[in-house]
Amino acid sequence: MEQRSEAAKDRTGGDGRSVFDRFVEFAHHTVSRAPFFVVCAGIVALWLISVPLWTDLKTWQAAIHTVGSVFTLLVVVLLENASRRASESSHEKLNVMAEAIAALLESSARDDPELRAAAERLRDAVGLEERH
Repeated sequence: MEQRSEAAKDRTGGDGRSVFDRFVEFAHHTVSRAPFFVVCAGIVALWLISVPLWTDLKTWQAAIHTVGSVFTLLVVVLLENASRRASESSHEKLNVMAEAIAALLESSARDDPELRAAAERLRDAVGLEERH
């Protein structure tokens, strides 16, 4: 029977993502597009022209700084989460490819000690033996 990685097993059962994971993906796609930048620039422009509406300039500055800081923190956390998951996915794909190449090398290495040594070095390099 074929051995499948945890990531591959997760994909066979449907989406399998939590509501948070879907939200992170949606936020990542939204934040990384030009319309989001335009909306942010618009908010800053509205804030700049709202100076006459505020009685105190310190309060006017604190308003944008507070909102901006909180929003920045939330977006950075979401983007870091998306980045971590993308990195893990890439590593899993590379490990699966390395495992397939090592298996191919081993199957072809019956009469070639150099290929056998190359397959062994590949498995050692990516730590495939410890994972399985």
